[in-house]
Amino acid sequence: MRSLHVKSVFEHSHWLFLVCRILFLAGALIYCVRWYVRYQRAKQEEEAISAKYGCEPVQATLPYKWPFALDLLKCQYDALPGGRLLEFQTQYMNIAPTLRIDILGEGYIITDPVNIEAILSTRFEDFNLGSRRMGLMPLLGEGIFTQDGPAWRHSRELLRRQFSRIRDSELMAFGEHTDILLRALEIESQKSGVVDMQPHFFEYTLGTTTQLLFGEPHHNLPRKERLALRNNFDYATLISAIRLRLADLAWLYTPKKFREACKGVRDWATFFSNKALDFMEEHGEEAALAKYSFIVELWRDTHDRNVVRDQLLHVLIAGRDTTACLLSWTFFHLVRNPELIRRLKSEMASAGIPGHGVLTRKQIQELPFLRCCMNETLRLYPQLPVNVRFATRTTVLPRGGGPNGESPVLIRKGAGLGWSTYHLHRNEAIYGPDARVYRPSRWEDGNLIRKAGMGGFLDFHGGPRVCLG
Repeated sequence: MRSLHVKSVFEHSHWLFLVCRILFLAGALIYCVRWYVRYQRAKQEEEAISAKYGCEPVQATLPYKWPFALDLLKCQYDALPGGRLLEFQTQYMNIAPTLRIDILGEGYIITDPVNIEAILSTRFEDFNLGSRRMGLMPLLGEGIFTQDGPAWRHSRELLRRQFSRIRDSELMAFGEHTDILLRALEIESQKSGVVDMQPHFFEYTLGTTTQLLFGEPHHNLPRKERLALRNNFDYATLISAIRLRLADLAWLYTPKKFREACKGVRDWATFFSNKALDFMEEHGEEAALAKYSFIVELWRDTHDRNVVRDQLLHVLIAGRDTTACLLSWTFFHLVRNPELIRRLKSEMASAGIPGHGVLTRKQIQELPFLRCCMNETLRLYPQLPVNVRFATRTTVLPRGGGPNGESPVLIRKGAGLGWSTYHLHRNEAIYGPDARVYRPSRWEDGNLIRKAGMGGFLDFHGGPRVCLG
């Protein structure tokens, strides 16, 4: 009896194993068939699109030595800490305006203004942020820099309404921060005669932006808290930039210090937004609007404190860093070109604008050479020196294919496309042989802005995602 029982168990196990094998093989077969069908459909779609637009293989492919282009990745990460990344990239940006690179998938590096305009504008719906969202979410949360589709459109419209409500009287409050900046520069110059202006500009823009967003300036906080926030903000943005380069692997790099820095920044924004909303609950909406208009207007539209905080952080990072860098690079060149300073002073005098106080929007429009200086700074030192999108469907770029690079190029769904505004703005075909020289007068006759077009000059980005501020 015992032997019969063992035999029965053995036979039962044998049949169970056999059934499992059959089910596994059937599942694998179904998966392979489905994959093959999808592959054939995608291939047919690609062939149809290629035939329709006359696509040809991309003109150039980025060469590399190690598997998966690990040699290039290593060189990039070696160059990043020393601030040499953009110059390092110059060596392969010059190979071709549209360059294919195969690193764990299909990718492209672009400096062709026609293709950049297609990505940002004419074929906007064919691309999204992709992995960029993962890199920025720990710091910024949900907002215009981490969203696509309907969520992005809602956030953009939400912030557009807030910016349209900003009154000139609110901008006049910047005069206090300008006075603080000038006093700080004067005190430091008396100490040594040499002043590093950039830290002061970052403090200035943080003060003006928090005044506008939170209803009170950052410098109202104790000095210890201000320094902690500045350190947290700088470290969190640095690590976020590295995470962006890791793309879908960003989750691999979330050091403890980064998590703590992000929490510090988000807690700080939560404190200010809650302070404004608590004031509204205690004193009423009308009183709160007079003091905390930006936050209260956001609350009116969302009724969600977390959304209010996240939207504030998105505007803060846009207003603080970009403006501080613009000021830093502009003054870097102005102090080396006294003639430019004389021209700006003369222009202000001719327009009847005093040399002190806060400029209004109308007065700024009467200073065309100041606009030329801003354009030239934004050209040589763009706010987003590199950017990236991912194809949401199989699509095409207008140029880059064929022996001469003039034919359209097929872009498969899922492909990553990066472009370098830094190198685009140094394109001698657009900006002339002195493209690397700071020369604001190149903008004076208005011809250059038309020649560059939307894809050739990205001062505040372009297309539907153009900067709101």
